[in-house]
Amino acid sequence: MEYNLADLFESVVDVVPDREALLYVDHPGTGAERRLTYAELDASANRIAHHLVDAGIRPGEHLGLHLYNGVEYLQTVLGALKARIVPVNVNYRYVEEELVYLYRDADLAALVFDGEFDERVAAAAPQATGLRHLIRVGPAPTARTGPSPAAPPGPPVVPFGEAERSGSAGRGFASRSGDDQFIIYTGGTTGMPKGVMWRQEDLFFSGLGGGAPTGDPVKSPGELARRVAAGGEGITFFPTPPLMHGTSTLTAFIGFNFGQRVVVHRKFVPEEVLRTIEREKVTSVSLVGDAMLRPLIDCLKGPCRGTDCSSLFSVSSSGAVMSDSVRAEFQALVPTVMLLNNFGSSESGFNGTATADSGPENGFRVRVNARTAVVDPATHEPVAPGEPGRIAQRGHVPLGYYNDPAKTADTFFHRGGERWVLLGDMATVDADGIVTVLGRGSQCINTGGEKVYPEEVEQALKSHPDVYDALVAGVPDERWGNRVAAVVQLRDSTGTLSLAAVQEHCRSRLAGYKIPRALVLADRIRRSPSGKADYRWAKAVAAEDGRA
Repeated sequence: MEYNLADLFESVVDVVPDREALLYVDHPGTGAERRLTYAELDASANRIAHHLVDAGIRPGEHLGLHLYNGVEYLQTVLGALKARIVPVNVNYRYVEEELVYLYRDADLAALVFDGEFDERVAAAAPQATGLRHLIRVGPAPTARTGPSPAAPPGPPVVPFGEAERSGSAGRGFASRSGDDQFIIYTGGTTGMPKGVMWRQEDLFFSGLGGGAPTGDPVKSPGELARRVAAGGEGITFFPTPPLMHGTSTLTAFIGFNFGQRVVVHRKFVPEEVLRTIEREKVTSVSLVGDAMLRPLIDCLKGPCRGTDCSSLFSVSSSGAVMSDSVRAEFQALVPTVMLLNNFGSSESGFNGTATADSGPENGFRVRVNARTAVVDPATHEPVAPGEPGRIAQRGHVPLGYYNDPAKTADTFFHRGGERWVLLGDMATVDADGIVTVLGRGSQCINTGGEKVYPEEVEQALKSHPDVYDALVAGVPDERWGNRVAAVVQLRDSTGTLSLAAVQEHCRSRLAGYKIPRALVLADRIRRSPSGKADYRWAKAVAAEDGRA
């Protein structure tokens, strides 16, 4: 047995087959839900795996998951891994042109998609010549009235239920390897997405904590099941963002590696999230920054006032920071919860957690693991304390970007006999090894030679009592090259906020050159379904607005 995700999952199933593994809650208000034990989830994954094999999808070929959250998502990921087929996440917000790019770039041989996306898939799939097997989850949407342009013929579509019924519930798969791959597509807001190629053994240790994210990693594959058998149950993991983003799927696998229960909702609806926390005694929630935490606060102060969240042990965020002011609001409502700002990426997995003194005054300070360093991007040597560099990680890192040798060469390197990945985040490190994350180098604003990282300014803006959400971007300036522009969503949609008031608020929190010189009030800040910032949109809005 190797550090293979399917092998590890099966080893857990064999020691706790009757324990509840997954609870899925469908559309809000319908009351529809599904509960599966570990044995039931294993059997359902086996059925899809055998169907894929019978359909001619071979080990090493790629299967896309173009789905909302659901049992079918995790069932299909597990089924693909069992059959040594490589799962590939597909962003369900993509339109035809983006889908065609991803289907082709990822060399998809098969695709499992939600019926709601039937029209887009019908248009894009025939343009990906290697895609030969389609499985639809749920019914196709009702046909539109009137004529519509005919899509070119593509592969036939198999209903998911039919695919499931056709496959055997038993295992009987060929032996697997820690070298089997798992691909996570990332990006798309500043360019076309890139497929991060992980060996499953590397992903197990970097993305899943080696079977013990808060303790000592397992020393052998068999130790995982022994730990599960020796431990009890009672932990419920609730990844609230879409499973199409790597963090949520990896959170679910962490839950499975502990032999605990995982809860997923089809979509993020704050009221339903809180009701599930209360009803199911959820202990651990993962989300993405203020964009998800603020709506929960609004519900707890409004329609869900009095909801019992006392079971919550932790609320963690990755991909975006929970700002100090928003964390304080939630902490006042749920005083016993631990709020964790985690730092990581699709290219590195988990790097560390923000320190207690992290915030607008000190910056986003992270206590990183022993495999993370801050290096000079040109020489790849560690920088001196206080000097800026880029965050890098060694050891269990990805193989590179699929189908992109140029970006792979720019991002991955070897030093000291180990593989390294160079992340896009700029940072400094102090004498105690604490890393202060400055922000994404690609979003850095150069104003008169001074560098401003949007995240720092956004933290200051969000501490203003009238600000609900904010993004910061650089816009052209004849004198300074660029100036700092703030795009702000107010708490009160009928309210107003002046640039002078924003500047006065920021003056005690930021150096003068970091203070916004332009302000745009937006009805809503645009973010991805998981809450990640759309800086390309913010920059365009700021540049086009008359005040910027």
